[in-house]
Amino acid sequence: MNAMTLEEKMTAPNSSVGADAEQSGNNTNTIITDTNDNFNICDESFRRMQMNFLRELDSSYIKTVSMSELYERVFYSNPPIIDGLLYSGTYLFVGAPKLGKSFFMAQLAYHVSTGTPLWNYPVRKGTVLYLALEDDYRRLQSRLYRMFGTESTDRLFFAVSSHQLGKGLTEQLSGFIAEHKDTALIIIDTLQKVREASGESFSYGNDYDIISQLKKFADANKICLLLVHHTRKQKSDDNFDMISGTNGLLGAADGAFLLHKEKRTSDKAVLEISGRDQQDQKLHVVRNRETLAWELEKAETELWKSPPEPILEKVAKFININNPEWQGSPTELVSVLGIDIKPNTLTLKLNVNSGKLYNEYGIRYESKRTHSGRFVRFLLENKNSRDDA
Repeated sequence: MNAMTLEEKMTAPNSSVGADAEQSGNNTNTIITDTNDNFNICDESFRRMQMNFLRELDSSYIKTVSMSELYERVFYSNPPIIDGLLYSGTYLFVGAPKLGKSFFMAQLAYHVSTGTPLWNYPVRKGTVLYLALEDDYRRLQSRLYRMFGTESTDRLFFAVSSHQLGKGLTEQLSGFIAEHKDTALIIIDTLQKVREASGESFSYGNDYDIISQLKKFADANKICLLLVHHTRKQKSDDNFDMISGTNGLLGAADGAFLLHKEKRTSDKAVLEISGRDQQDQKLHVVRNRETLAWELEKAETELWKSPPEPILEKVAKFININNPEWQGSPTELVSVLGIDIKPNTLTLKLNVNSGKLYNEYGIRYESKRTHSGRFVRFLLENKNSRDDA
C-alpha cells in the first residue's frame, strides 16, 4: 500500500467507533447549518497550520517562501559599526607580518569604544574586546600611549590569552558579552592563535567551517568579529587571492580588509575593502611617523549613498518626541501621512525599509495581520538618532 500524502492525511475521516459513530449524523448537519464565513476562515487557517506542522516533520519537504510572503516580513538590520566601512558580521583583516596591522586594530578599537569618527566615517559607540594574542600588556601599554597619549576609555578591554575555537573560545566571548551588553566589536589578533590544530588545516572545507562557526557566533550576538590574518608571498592578479590559506576563509566571511604596501620601507599603504553588502573600496593611507597611527590620504572611489526615501521622512516627521507611538490600519496611515499611495503598497515599502527606518530615525516598525485586518505600529525607541525629526 502506498504511503498517504499530506493532503490525504489531513482529509482522511477520523470517526469514533461504537455508539459515537451511530450518533454522528444530526450533529454534522447542525454544524454545517451554523457555519459562517468567520468559521471558514478559522478552519482554513487551522488546516494550513496543521499542514505546515506536518511538513516540518517530513524530512523530504523543502521549506520555501514565496516572493509575496518574503515582502510581507519585517527584518531588522544591525546598524553599522563604522558607517561605510565596518558592519556587524565576521570580517578578515589581512596583511603581511610586521606591516602595522596591530596598530590599525588598536586604532579601530579606540575609535569604536569612544564613538570618535575614524577619518571621515561616522562611528557607533560600543564596548570593544581586543584579543591581542601575539602581544603582552607592557607592549600594549606602550603602543596605546604612543598613539593616544593620556586619553583613555573604560569601554576598551584587552586580553593576551584565550581558549581556542572548539575548546572554550565562544564560551569565553559569550561571558564577556553577558557582562557588557553594548559590545559592538571583538578583535581576534590573530586567527591562527585560536584555530584548532587539525590534519586538514589548509583544506577548503576546514577553512570554511572555521569562519562559519565564528560567523554564526557573531550573527547570533549582533556584533562585528574582526579576525587578523596574514597574506602569503605569492602574487596574484586579485589581491584577495593572497590571503593565506584557501578561498574557504573569504568565502564564509562577510568581507575582508587587505592592507599592503608597494615598498615595505614606505609609510604609505593601500587598504582594499570587499564585502557582501557594502561597496568595494580602495583607500590610500599613510602612517604617522610620530604616533604610528594610520591616516587617510585619499579614497579612490566615492561612497554611494542610497537616496532618501520620502515615505520614511514622512513617518519620521509624524513619529517624534511629542508623538512617540502610533498604531492603526494602513488605510488610516495613508490618511494621517497625507500621501497618495495604495495602503498595501505603503506597507510593502515599510516592510522592506524597516531596518533603515530604525537605524536612521530610531523608529521601530511592526506589521501584523489579524482576523480583523492588517495593522501597523510605530515606536520611537532612539530619541537621539541623528535624523530624528
